[in-house]
Amino acid sequence: MSNASTALGSALADQSAARHAVELALPMIESGMASRSIGESGFLYIVIMDPALGPEACSFESAILYEHSVGDRSAWDADYALYAREKARVCWRGRRSGHELRYIAPHLLRATDTGVWGGVWHDGIAVGVSGADPWFDEAIGTSVAGLLRAIAKQRALALQESLELGRHDQGGAKPLAST
Repeated sequence: MSNASTALGSALADQSAARHAVELALPMIESGMASRSIGESGFLYIVIMDPALGPEACSFESAILYEHSVGDRSAWDADYALYAREKARVCWRGRRSGHELRYIAPHLLRATDTGVWGGVWHDGIAVGVSGADPWFDEAIGTSVAGLLRAIAKQRALALQESLELGRHDQGGAKPLAST
């Protein structure tokens, strides 16, 4: 799922990079969910924001880069997608992790902001996660954000230096021909 405009969004941390980051993290997530060592719900929802689209550039919905659900949504006992989106929203807008906002900088919170933590802000990448215990939501979000940053770095290093990055195909590092 992506609402982010490819023209304005990140050239290297795009939807395919976000999807790949989640795919790389899934073995860890699925193992923790199966053993119930990261939480009891058995479900997880992840929301990744486009790092090049901040609140000054577009709406929250337009900046959502990728969303991923783990577990059978028809069996959810809570709206994990809503929680993950709200965690991503507060981190994206506040440019800080949810725990930091909640306990260190509560003066930045609005009355409509979520009061739970589990979202992260990692080097400009906001990720909201819901379904595990909040400290594991945060760990999973940090892992996904770190993987997304690594994929973007890999793509950047594969490009020749130029004044314009241009657009890239689904494979990542190859610029598309311009007309």
